[in-house]
Amino acid sequence: MKKNILTKTAEEFDRRFDEGEDITDLIDISKAVITRGGKKVRLTIDVSESLVKEIDDIRMKIGVDRGALVKIWLYERVKQEKGVR
Repeated sequence: MKKNILTKTAEEFDRRFDEGEDITDLIDISKAVITRGGKKVRLTIDVSESLVKEIDDIRMKIGVDRGALVKIWLYERVKQEKGVR
């Protein structure tokens, strides 16, 4: 197997990746971290019917499930409140 020659710039790395070149030899995964969300907890909330309709209008436009959209919004808001971008 041919060993990849290291890249000199991020642009070169991106180009090689985009062209489908095998870049596994170019990546140091020794410090990679896998983040898992932890144990799932069921959350039940009561909201007005009109709010659910508005959420459904949005989710239908972008083609996602209602629960998935609400989870994304909650995640984004928590990160915003914590000052994490």
